[in-house]
Amino acid sequence: MEGEIHNFIVVWTIVLASLCYSHTIAKFIPKGKSRFVAIFPIVCLFFILPLYLTSINLGATTFFFITGLATFKLILFTFGKGPLSSTPPLPLSTFIPLACLPIKFKKSSKTKDVETIKKATNSTFNLVTKITLLAILVRVYNYKDNLHPKFILFCYCINIYIMLEIILNMVSAVVRGVSRVDLDLDPPFNEPYLTSSLQDFWGKRWNLMVSNILRLTVYDPVRLFVADRIPRKWAPIPAVLATFFASGLVHELLLYYIIERLKLSGEAMIFFLIHGVALSVEIVMKKMLNGKILVPRIISDFKGSFGYRL
Repeated sequence: MEGEIHNFIVVWTIVLASLCYSHTIAKFIPKGKSRFVAIFPIVCLFFILPLYLTSINLGATTFFFITGLATFKLILFTFGKGPLSSTPPLPLSTFIPLACLPIKFKKSSKTKDVETIKKATNSTFNLVTKITLLAILVRVYNYKDNLHPKFILFCYCINIYIMLEIILNMVSAVVRGVSRVDLDLDPPFNEPYLTSSLQDFWGKRWNLMVSNILRLTVYDPVRLFVADRIPRKWAPIPAVLATFFASGLVHELLLYYIIERLKLSGEAMIFFLIHGVALSVEIVMKKMLNGKILVPRIISDFKGSFGYRL
């Protein structure tokens, strides 16, 4: 374990030095191909560094922060886009946490409207509810020998979902306190249990941090590229497939780094490609029917009646 901690410290020392380099080099090299060439070795390095960590906790966390987030943000930064690009340039104390962590600038407002107050109240209620549910799950695990394995697996899924939200909110609070900058957490989920379709689930409710980054780095460029080559109406289809391919590749790498270290299994890639094809079919159906596919009444009534309180 001591060796793993040592490797973890070395890896993150390299990460911090690399981000300092990326921040400094941008002062001398304008956005575009030249900056991309200068920063691309850092992007490659961020794919290699998690290989030096073998534990699931330290390795998975490092992979998520630097390979899953920082690499894509740096690629956008080389072309003057994304959260790291700003006028005037961001200070280093803000650039580093913004590159690695799921945070974003929060537009300050002198007045809080009713919607903002409702949102804050809803967020607090959600947090209290989920902490309570997590405490109940911990008690349930004491009786797992007497419960069905599928039910325990379902509890584990809920546990992971709740823990992610709690941990990321804690990260947001710590960074906000240390940086003294008005930052906000890029929410990881948006009540995925209220989803009404694949498009709603993947685009607006599940893993929003990664979805937003993939939209900027994969979906938008591919859609713009094919828009002049096929009817603009159908340009989102190859963009969706490319986005799910990139997501599958990232998950394959995560499994390789943390679990197997032998070869890519292909299971994660197949999973995301199936969802990409299914989502593409859904989009085609909606376009063919001119958006006349309606959400089932029971779901829309449920969301309208309880969506605010859940």
